[in-house]
Parts: sequence; structure tokens; C-alpha cells
Amino acid sequence: MNAIQKPTLTGQRFKTRKRDEKKVFDPTQFQETIVQGLNQTGSDLDAVAKFLDASGAKLDYRRYAETLFDILVAGGMLAPGGTLSDDLTRTEFCLFTAQEDLETMQAYAQVFNKLIRRYKYLEKGFEEEIKKLLLFLKGFTESERNKLAMLTGILLANGNISASILNSLYNENLVKEGVSAAFAVKLFKSWIHEKDINSVAGSLRKVGMDNRLLELFPANKRSCEHFSKYFTDAGLKELSDFARNQQAIGSRKELQKDLQEQMERGDPFKDVSLAREEMKKNNISEQTMIGIVWTSVMSYVEWNKKEELVTEQAIKHLKQYSPLLKAFTSQGASEILLLVKMQEYCYDNIHFMNSFQKIVVLLYKADVLSEEAILKWYTEAHVAKGRSVFLEQMKKFVEWLKNAEEESESEEDEAAD
Repeated sequence: MNAIQKPTLTGQRFKTRKRDEKKVFDPTQFQETIVQGLNQTGSDLDAVAKFLDASGAKLDYRRYAETLFDILVAGGMLAPGGTLSDDLTRTEFCLFTAQEDLETMQAYAQVFNKLIRRYKYLEKGFEEEIKKLLLFLKGFTESERNKLAMLTGILLANGNISASILNSLYNENLVKEGVSAAFAVKLFKSWIHEKDINSVAGSLRKVGMDNRLLELFPANKRSCEHFSKYFTDAGLKELSDFARNQQAIGSRKELQKDLQEQMERGDPFKDVSLAREEMKKNNISEQTMIGIVWTSVMSYVEWNKKEELVTEQAIKHLKQYSPLLKAFTSQGASEILLLVKMQEYCYDNIHFMNSFQKIVVLLYKADVLSEEAILKWYTEAHVAKGRSVFLEQMKKFVEWLKNAEEESESEEDEAAD
């Protein structure tokens, strides 16, 4: 019996399934629908939010996110540079035509917030839109820039967008023409009004921008003094203080790094005068400086883990570096701070617990610490960390210092008689 030949599919043509068809990118119909809806809702932002919520079920927000955000901000699609495209499909009901006040911008922030909460996939597209709009700032009027700045500050304060969008403000042309700095004033004012300077500081640190604020100005004006005057005059002293503090932290880190590199090369005393100059230039106090020196001296050594050996190692090491410590303890307050740093270090590094008194005696003999500073630390200036242990360690030495002081006073009295 002949086998029945099975039918083959050769030569047959398939209809492409609808989902596999590549859609042509054509935002025109989408734009018309959104513009028509916004024209109907007018300036009632609650109605706008409801319209956008309902439309997401029928329109392709994912595909036309940029068009959607362009319309909500500028009233129509934006051409490169920030001008409105030449088509006539646009609305007068958008962010740029709204009233220029904080209350209205807060209401607009709520519209965007509701939309993105409802359609989570728009989050990334919205951040990209804000980055783009910041690059287009020169194409907008001053009033439009002000509204965008206030809105951006509110969105940043509420965590709707990441502070990484501020990268756009470091665009060379925007910085050169002063657009970035002027925009930043409005932005930070609305951000601090919504939250506080701590919110600003935390967000900037998170994206590594806490040390970049000075870059809002061109190179010839990029100084802490200029930044401070500009933002203080604009009513943002908190931001000026934050930037100054960040620069001081940066300078301290740089100084510590330089010191450690010098120590690794074996020449820590070579540039003591240079370090003192840097200290004055960056407005760093001697107390802060002795903290930096102590940390540098103690952090680049690999310490022995055996308690009985680490004291000997520490004494030998600190004897070598006592001239460096002495260079930054010309004031009583610096000596006290050094004693507190030593106390904290010996407490935090448990194998140093029994080394504290021996280190103090070494630095006393090396003229780094005075008897006045040691007695003041002992009676009132010590901190809580390991207090009972260290005070007990120091008891005999302090008694000896007091007796020596009394004998000296007695000798002076006899000489006077």
C-alpha cells in the first residue's frame, strides 16, 4: 500500500501576525489626542490628571513618552534646541503658559507624580525628558526657565527624579552664558522650600555631585568666594555654607592624601611649611589639621595584632613622627584635640587599650603635649570612650605632673623671697 504523502508547507505564504508588524513611529495622532484632551480640561489640573490617567489605557504612552512630556511642558513637540515644532497641533494649557508661582508649580508636580505612579514605566523617560529640557534652556524664555526650575526643584525634593539630571547644567555653553547659575538659584530655592538643605546635601552626595557645585560657573569665576557671594546675595546662604564646607572637606582629604604619600616616600617633614600654607589658604584650623596629621600618621602602618608588641611598635613609630605632630600643636586647643583623637583611637583599636599612657608620656617628652593640656584633658576635656580605663592608666603620671608643678611653684616662691 502506497504511503500517503503528507502535505508540505513549501511555498505557502503566511500572514504576518499583527503583534509582529513593526509599527511606524508616527506621533501625530497621539499628539492630536493629547492636545484635544488638554484643551478640553483647560487649567483644571485635577481634570488633567484624570484625563492622563484614563488615556494611558488607550494610548501608547510607552512609545510616545517624549511627545507626551513635551506637550505637558511646552504645549507641543519640541524641535532640537527647545523651539516648538512648526506644526499647528499645540495647546495653550501647559507648564510654560501657567502662572509663574510656587503653588502652581506644586500643582503641576502633582500631575507628573500621579501620572508616573500610575504608569511606572514612564519614570525613566521622564528623567530623560528633564535632562533634555535642561540642555534646551537657552531656547526658552526667562519665565519658562523659572517655571521649569521651580518644578524641577519640587520634583527633586519629593524624590520623583534623581539629582543626576543636574549633569545637564554643567553643559559648557549654559555655564559660560550664566544660564546654569541663574537656573540653579530658582531650582535650589524651591527644593529647600519643599524640604531643607539636608535633603539637597543627601541627594547630591548620592550621585557624587556634592563637590561639583562650583562648576555652575565658568573657570574664571570658579571660586568658593564667588559662589558664596552669588548664592548668598540670591538668598541661599545655606547652599553657600554647604558648598564652602564641601570644599573644606575636599581640601582636608587632599591634604591627608598628600601627607600619606609623603610618608610612604619617607619624607613627611619635607613639606611641613607647605602643609601650613595649604592650611591657611583653605581656611583650615590648626585643630582640624592636627586631626588630619594624627589620622595620616596612624593609618598607613600595618599594626601588630599582639597587644604586648603593638605598644613598642607605636612608640618607635610616633617617636619618628613627633616633629610633624609638634608642628601642628602650637595652640592649647590643638593639644587637647590630639589627646581626644588619641583616646578615641586607642579605644576603637582594642589592641591599643594599654598603650595610651605610654604614647602620652612619649609626646610629653617630645614637647608635643604640655602638662597644662594633659591636666586639662584629665580633669575635664576627655570623652566617654574608655574613660575609666584611660584615667586609671594616667593617674600616676598626672600625680607626678601635679607634684612637679607644685615643686616648681615652691622653688619660684623661694627665689622670689
